Amino acid sequence: YPLSITPHYFQLIESPGDPIWNQCVPQISELSLDDLPEDSMNEAAFTPVPAVVHRYPDRALLMISGRCAGYCRFCTRKSRVGTRGFVFSRDQINAGIQYIVRTPAIRDVVLTGGDPLLLDDGPLDNILKQLRRIEHVEIIRIGSRVPVTLPGRITEELCQLLAKHHPVYLNTHFNHPRELAEESIKACAMLADCGINLGNQTVLLRGVNDDHDVMIELCRGLLKARVRPYYLHHLDQAKGTSHFRVPVERGLAIIQAMRGHISGMGIPQYVVDPPGGEGKVPLSPSKIEGMGETLKVRTSSGLVELPNRPVKDVV
Repeated sequence: YPLSITPHYFQLIESPGDPIWNQCVPQISELSLDDLPEDSMNEAAFTPVPAVVHRYPDRALLMISGRCAGYCRFCTRKSRVGTRGFVFSRDQINAGIQYIVRTPAIRDVVLTGGDPLLLDDGPLDNILKQLRRIEHVEIIRIGSRVPVTLPGRITEELCQLLAKHHPVYLNTHFNHPRELAEESIKACAMLADCGINLGNQTVLLRGVNDDHDVMIELCRGLLKARVRPYYLHHLDQAKGTSHFRVPVERGLAIIQAMRGHISGMGIPQYVVDPPGGEGKVPLSPSKIEGMGETLKVRTSSGLVELPNRPVKDVV
């Protein structure tokens, strides 16, 4: 799997095996012999043209970058992002935009990849201009970990560029309180000052944030930085990530322990995204029909079974 760690993110590491180290430094556990798919979300089945994933009727992902500033060891697309085969040409991106033009049901476009904010300002502005010309596209969202891993990319020029295309929402990915470094808080402030709506999607990770005190500290820090804690993701079932898996019982206990200790707007929604492309399912008692070695979740199309324990480390 590709490796990239920015100098900013590297200096947040305090010791080997700490929560920052675990997110970015390769571990032998990534080579565990699990039978999980590389395309855990079955995105290939919802890809009408190379740069688009169209899973929901009114929403679509537009892939505009195949690389990230830093490669997360738990990434759903870790087998593809940063590889030579995961590149989106100008022609492919334009074909993706034309697909959106031809599909009037799409009102919400999410720019993703890879990290969209690794594009230079000019190409990024051009993509946003084309999307804003589409009458039925009402909302543009950007998924980016740049505020966490490469906060210097957030410049006044970039913020003004994004502000030209409102409404623009940016979902970022803080997973641990130490990631809320001074530079990252400043980057979030610059975005918020330009009217960019900021949300955070945390992944529940063994050895990183599987503790209610850590999660409370993270979410308090996010609110202070004007970033709404949006989702707490149960780990996707992607190959090479099983060592990060936290049993769902632990995730539910963390959310319960947060109540009464932080404002309701600081408690993210705990969700799982089952394989097969059905979409996110809130992890609440009414949706869970069994926990143990296997998690049984009720979805719109029936009962889905998922692994519920981390795999043992390779020796």
